[in-house]
Amino acid sequence: MKTLDRQTRARNCLLAGALGDAWGGPYEGCSGPLQPTFPDAPRLSDDTWLTVATCEAIVLGRGRVQPERIAERFRHWFEAGRVTGVGSATLKALRDLSAGAHWALAGARGEFASGSGAAMRAAPLSFFLDPAIDADRRILRDISRITHHSDEAYAGALAVVVALRRCASLVAVPQDLLAVVAADLPDTAVRDRLLELSTCQISPSGAAARFGCSGHVVDAVPIALFVAAATADEPLESVISTAVSLGGDADTIAAITAQLAAVSGRPIPDSLIAELPEVRPINLVLDQFVALLK
Repeated sequence: MKTLDRQTRARNCLLAGALGDAWGGPYEGCSGPLQPTFPDAPRLSDDTWLTVATCEAIVLGRGRVQPERIAERFRHWFEAGRVTGVGSATLKALRDLSAGAHWALAGARGEFASGSGAAMRAAPLSFFLDPAIDADRRILRDISRITHHSDEAYAGALAVVVALRRCASLVAVPQDLLAVVAADLPDTAVRDRLLELSTCQISPSGAAARFGCSGHVVDAVPIALFVAAATADEPLESVISTAVSLGGDADTIAAITAQLAAVSGRPIPDSLIAELPEVRPINLVLDQFVALLK
């Protein structure tokens, strides 16, 4: 497989996430296994829009990752009506930000705070934050708290960042990805699920049936990493189709899975990218974002 530079990996990662989001959207909440086809009229959810808003905030910060700037971009995009398909915890946070709440106080708490909202938009952070650095971990935790005050939500976002950074240095998703990521996480249910899945010799559909593939971060993030590792030798379309076929939180699971596949070097079909809604303004933001990686 051709070795790609960092800028190309970053762009492919983020565009692949949008593809996974668009492909999985119509199947969200369905029971798997499914036989998904790419939708005739694809739509993007907050998985993509808040990811792009995060890219925009980093661009405005000239490469600095600042929770307050990211929260401001979330508020701006929300008030402009550009964020759709929002989950309950993220919607609460966006409404609170719009009402003037401080970014550190806006996120949901309690049982509804352990969704995948922080993980689904974490991909851009993997190119600027190093989890091996304590200060960067604190920044990631703060950014997670904009929408989700939850140790599990933070662990899910951290897992995505660690996994993407690992895959970005390779030419394929490694088979030991789940165990490698789990070793970098705090003691959480997300870590425990990753360790359980890392020893399972079953298919993605079998793993989803056994462990679940809901929007709960303990389900969504580990199964996304599991699918990425299980489909390491397959083309991107097949990777995304497998992730979507599980049902459940199909758009988020497919988006994260696709990001991992693409950042490790899997090519993206131009024909599918061309079908994404608003791909031109997305690319304009990504042009500026990847330019920071020179």
